[in-house]
Amino acid sequence: MKVLFKHIKELVQVRETPIRYVAGEDMKVLPTIKNAYLLVEDSKIAAFGSMDLCPNDDCEVVDATGRIILPTWCDSHTHLVYAGNREQEFVQRIQGKSYEEIASLGGGILNSATLLGETSEEDLYKQSKQRLNEVIRLGTGAIEIKSGYGLNVAAELKMLRVIKLLSEEYSLPIRATFLGAHAVPLEYKENKQGYIDVVINDMLPLIAKEKLADYVDVFCEQGYFSLTDTELIIRAAQSYGLPAKLHVNQFNSIGGVGLAVKHDALSVDHLEVMNDEDFEELSKGDTMPVALPGCSYFLGIPYTPARKIIDSGLPLALASDFNPGSCPSGNMNRVVSAACIKMKMLPEEAINAATLNGAYAMGLDGEVGAIAIGHRANLILTKEIPSYSFIPYSFGSNLIDKVYLNGNEVK
Repeated sequence: MKVLFKHIKELVQVRETPIRYVAGEDMKVLPTIKNAYLLVEDSKIAAFGSMDLCPNDDCEVVDATGRIILPTWCDSHTHLVYAGNREQEFVQRIQGKSYEEIASLGGGILNSATLLGETSEEDLYKQSKQRLNEVIRLGTGAIEIKSGYGLNVAAELKMLRVIKLLSEEYSLPIRATFLGAHAVPLEYKENKQGYIDVVINDMLPLIAKEKLADYVDVFCEQGYFSLTDTELIIRAAQSYGLPAKLHVNQFNSIGGVGLAVKHDALSVDHLEVMNDEDFEELSKGDTMPVALPGCSYFLGIPYTPARKIIDSGLPLALASDFNPGSCPSGNMNRVVSAACIKMKMLPEEAINAATLNGAYAMGLDGEVGAIAIGHRANLILTKEIPSYSFIPYSFGSNLIDKVYLNGNEVK
């Protein structure tokens, strides 16, 4: 099947030469073609260029006059598979309790783990499917989903099996991350090493056997998992061929960035709190820093220092952190807006971070995240708007007309 998009006002994130990610000053460069065409054939991008060179192929034609096309958002950090909600904790925070205080009272991640344990796999799948449908309609065309609300063997496997089922049913790329070390369950409160042993000796072998995960993650943070704990889990996961993507520096800088770079982690996510050593460590490898401005907005905590990261010559990706406790939204359009408004990123930097760099942060560079020959035709067709900067500017409006996955319009 061929689809030809004609008279595109501006075709955004055009990459004629393959590129894994952009960093530093290069993040300010967002290649585009005005008055363009785009040809899709057999679910892939087959050709693009100026309308002056538009082919006359016999195929379905989409008139994109006045509208912009860009690659779908690549959301590299979500917890989309969860049960129920935590709206009561939202009220508790309004009343003055901190995220850490709520967690210490049995709320937070442990609350989600209790709800998930009481939810059947079928019901968990139905809830998660509804959320996935929502974020696709909002322009997400590649997504990573973590476990971590199970905190026991059966429940963690339940989550990962739901993620696998979603990946089999849906046509967008879905990456699964095992996050058994998200918190220490109550029954192991006085025996954290005992729980780490369960993660390493009981969970990992089963996950590897069933091929349920692409990556491993650890919440490396004070009160959760130390550097020593994290390294134990990373090394064990590496023996099963699972690279790391780590939660680090959400509330404290304890050396997690350096540990991630040492072990060639694909990404380090959160980074709301950073020191000079963290910047130095990131410059030593290809680990992608990932900012989650939705979490900062919802919890009222500092934003990732995006300006300093980029001005230091480093790359940056943006992701939603969609989860029930600290960011109950997977709207990547709002993420891009928040990055511009609160983190002082230019629209070009934010779009690069949410497409090309987001794809790299989940191992999908070369497949999605750019308008490039051979990439999946996962596309956002906007409504009639004046420019791509209007997307983050109009943070309260839905500017998406249609979403295409593999060249097919999402109904």
